Amino acid sequence: MNKLAILPIAVMVSLSAPCAMAKVSEADAAKLGTELTPLGGEKAANADGSIPAWDGGITKPVAGYSKGMHHPDPFPGDKIEFTITNANKDKYKEYLSDGQIKLFELYPETFKMNVYQTRRTASVPQFVYDATKENATRAELIDGGNGIKGASIGIPFPMPDNGLEAIWNHVLRFRGVDLKTSRSQAAPTAGGSYTLVETAEELRFQYSRPEMTLDKLSNDNTLFYFKQVVTQPARLAGTALLVKETMDQEKLPRQAWTYNTGQRRVRKAPNVAFDTPGTVSDGLRTTDDFDMFNGSPVRYNWELVGKQELYIPYNDYKLHSDKLEYEQIITPGHINPDYVRYEKHRVWVVKATLKEGMRHIYKARTFYIDEDSWQVSVADLYDNRDELYRVAMAHGLNYYEVPTQWSTLEVFHDLQSRRYIAMGLDNEGRMYDFDAKLSEANFTPAALRRAGIR
Repeated sequence: MNKLAILPIAVMVSLSAPCAMAKVSEADAAKLGTELTPLGGEKAANADGSIPAWDGGITKPVAGYSKGMHHPDPFPGDKIEFTITNANKDKYKEYLSDGQIKLFELYPETFKMNVYQTRRTASVPQFVYDATKENATRAELIDGGNGIKGASIGIPFPMPDNGLEAIWNHVLRFRGVDLKTSRSQAAPTAGGSYTLVETAEELRFQYSRPEMTLDKLSNDNTLFYFKQVVTQPARLAGTALLVKETMDQEKLPRQAWTYNTGQRRVRKAPNVAFDTPGTVSDGLRTTDDFDMFNGSPVRYNWELVGKQELYIPYNDYKLHSDKLEYEQIITPGHINPDYVRYEKHRVWVVKATLKEGMRHIYKARTFYIDEDSWQVSVADLYDNRDELYRVAMAHGLNYYEVPTQWSTLEVFHDLQSRRYIAMGLDNEGRMYDFDAKLSEANFTPAALRRAGIR
């Protein structure tokens, strides 16, 4: 791992068996929205002004946008300020992760990072800000960090004391309430050929609902419901997955079911977790890689290393555009860098190391979490030989009709096979429907079987 450009405000805490300790005082909570952003980021600009002050982010759709559209770029006039290549990467290495540096070395002729002006566009609705301030004084880790209590709707730990709190902030960040989407993924060979896999997905976020209360969450113990049905290619169509994610995973672990078209049966799937290969991923990502990290944190010790400035994908509206076709994005070795926008942002650095007696194909994971949204933006993943195995990047933007900062594409690079998987392609498909009205009845084993039948 690179020597980090740790900022003075960094909290240097390692906690492998945390107790309930996250509550902050009313005086500290009052800093949210004043000294700090409402979600706990630093509101001020950095020392040289290359990261500006946060001014509220994007709070309304840009002119010409209507729901259902792909999102027009709010900054069409922004120009590339400079480009990082393998030849000049040493000049910028303090702002790059080890995994990003490795990509330059693996693909010295083709991989590059076009760096643009930093724009702190992240925002969420006011009710999420309000809930975050309330959570700050009452949220706690429970069951050794394998669950939380005293939080709902907003970020639970806007002023984290340890790595577990920071990763829970990522897991519980606001991404809307109910949504439906159709997305695609591609896992090209080293030569660049691929078969597109298309999925239809539904999400109901229990934790984030405006009407959610602590009592309801405690009694229901559900964070969200997720249903995914493969629609293409024909040989996989109808394969389906249902997940009920729990808030206290010690009390009740994740519940999952799969539907197999050959057997026409719904089966309980307790192994849909941790390092089980992801759905139709060609073995290029794990189940807990989805959304950069998801699920129980129980197999790792979590360390809050500190904060640093990093070049991360941000405001990737060009990559998101419906003017692009997938074949323009999917190229050998990595996605086409001409369509990717990088900016310098402050990130929380969280390192996860495998606990003694636990197993996972990743012995260590370093997560770089955007301070303004709590989205994991970059992840460096290490194998059991302590060598870099994979590097992942989430290409984020503000879905300003909600608003929420979320990834439009996640890319996992397998450094050993020199292959990658790109998840979330939607340029040729329908846009997220954040106005979907979904009930718990949409997320039952019976509903999964109906969705999977061809």
